[in-house]
Amino acid sequence: MKTPREATLAERTLLIVEDDTSFLQRLAKAMESRGFAVTVAGSVAEGLAQLERAAPAFAVVDMRLADGNGLDVISALKRRRPDARGIILTGYGNIATAVTAVKLGAVDYLAKPADADEIVAALLAVDSGKIAPPENPMSADRVRWEHIQRIYELCDRNVSETARRLSMHRRTLQRILAKRAPR
Repeated sequence: MKTPREATLAERTLLIVEDDTSFLQRLAKAMESRGFAVTVAGSVAEGLAQLERAAPAFAVVDMRLADGNGLDVISALKRRRPDARGIILTGYGNIATAVTAVKLGAVDYLAKPADADEIVAALLAVDSGKIAPPENPMSADRVRWEHIQRIYELCDRNVSETARRLSMHRRTLQRILAKRAPR
């Protein structure tokens, strides 16, 4: 008899929720060529409707969709099918949302543009007790930037409150927020 995890890995049903139509079509085609039975949705509402029809074994969900947050789809998927494996894709990555995604049941969080091989590897990854060190770890500047962004979001994007909590001059914070994220 198969364990729930083995059954999930054997059943290759996949839901992709993405509002960028061209990326959605390319990814769906690539995942089908890798053996997945793909269902697509272009919004949170469509994704939730697809989940009501049939909960897939796997899901790839964009974080920011026109009608809401992709985390709602991951959360609904885990309620309908606890053994399902879902990942979040985003062009707006930060540590706070990555932590939230994992707490809601996502098995991974990938920055766009992610290719199909990375996505398949994340979906089929075997959970192990020890996490491998990252291939390209974040720089100290990037970690600092991520922390500032997290506090800024927690303060509802209020620059003055964020600067106060970080013990930082408001103008300094504004300059940091105006810059692109360091690599």
